Amino acid sequence: MADAAERRPLRARLFAGGELRGLRRRHGLGQAAMAERLGISVSYLSQLENDDRPVTRPVADALAGIFPLDWTEQADAAGTRQAAMREAMADPLFADLGPPDALHRAVEQQPDLADRFLRLHAAWRRAEERLQMADEAIGAGTARGGRLPWEEVRDWFHLAGNYVDSIDRAAEALAQELDAQPLGEGLIAHILKQRHGVDVLSSGDEAAAMRRFDRARGLLTLGRALPPETRRFALAHQLALLEFRDAIAAVAGAADLRTGEAKTLLSVGLANYAAGALLMPYARFRETARALRHDIDRLCQRFGVSFEQACHRLSTLQRPGARGIPFFFCRVDMAGNITKRHSATRLQFARFGGACPLWIVHEAVAIPDRILVQLAETPDGVRYVQMAKGLVKPSGSYARSPRRYAVALGCEADHAAEFIYADGLDTARAAAATPIGISCRLCPRPDCDQRAFPPSDRAIQVDPDVRDVVPYRVG
Repeated sequence: MADAAERRPLRARLFAGGELRGLRRRHGLGQAAMAERLGISVSYLSQLENDDRPVTRPVADALAGIFPLDWTEQADAAGTRQAAMREAMADPLFADLGPPDALHRAVEQQPDLADRFLRLHAAWRRAEERLQMADEAIGAGTARGGRLPWEEVRDWFHLAGNYVDSIDRAAEALAQELDAQPLGEGLIAHILKQRHGVDVLSSGDEAAAMRRFDRARGLLTLGRALPPETRRFALAHQLALLEFRDAIAAVAGAADLRTGEAKTLLSVGLANYAAGALLMPYARFRETARALRHDIDRLCQRFGVSFEQACHRLSTLQRPGARGIPFFFCRVDMAGNITKRHSATRLQFARFGGACPLWIVHEAVAIPDRILVQLAETPDGVRYVQMAKGLVKPSGSYARSPRRYAVALGCEADHAAEFIYADGLDTARAAAATPIGISCRLCPRPDCDQRAFPPSDRAIQVDPDVRDVVPYRVG
């Protein structure tokens, strides 16, 4: 990128010398190395860092591409619009549109039209997701009216982006007030007693419920077999129910759910959300996660949480203006059922039936406490880096089987440099990726040897004289 191409500034002139210099130093780069990455001269970079010249559109684009999590926070309204447009245009639907420069000019010259385009694309994405839900329900023999309450709540969180601003900010404010990291079990119990008159006891019965709250007596009883991280989460859940009662009721009351059971389940889910936000406050957790390159084990040590809790919290970092890496997260049991799922990426999970058998998460279920990594590619050509780990939750008794499952966390390959688990993966090599789908009923791949069912929207062809691994061909 020649210096002559740098003359066109952002629609609103952006002087960000201090931020640019700090960004360079945080990444351990000298001016020559930084200038080479940006495709500009060292003297031009020096002028930018000294605020002698504003950051131009090509430089801003280069910064957003090389440092997507760091630079987007420095963008102004026009820069934010450009970033949103770049994300939308990454949709394979627009693969044959014009070059980026034409897009930049269109956004700068017609910002209102760009905003309407972004809203239209977001509405189209939501409509596509709802259509996918209906297709899966029909394919699985489950009509929309027959959705169970927990399925309604699951889809509510999905369509909400797995981020609830009012509750997340309230939990973060309380965590700042308590000013402790990690938030210890004793402190939470003290706050429960001091503010709400609640006593905490451990049950002497191994078969007792994990958590039981006696409202009349103000008594919270926790199962003796709970691991420390689960005890802390249970205490945080109870504190959230009492501290954020009105906020939870407001969100649940406004939700478009069919039954009272679903609204009650949503209230419980929102209290769990608040507990995670209390133990892992948004800004502090996001900053630490980025500094550690999203190393889950180290995050668990810093915040005193479980592996699953840390993974789940990473998938909720979608606060406008301060987003984390867009992750997908899921939990899969021994039978292949997806019991938790959320995706802030273009990858979406099957809502009925099992997930694609080629996902590494299925192998991880059988190998507890070992992290597996995978580079995967979906039928639309998007690549993802993901890690999966098998976990065992002890029951506390030989008479009760422990719960075995696996969790998976991943992001699009564009963010591989920020995700420590991608370090050993060759994200650029064409043959390195495992071809995966959402589920067999929705996957269009005609040549998958692991296919359990044909796609629901295509005919099959059966040749009685030919037998392959799959006994039919997809039309």
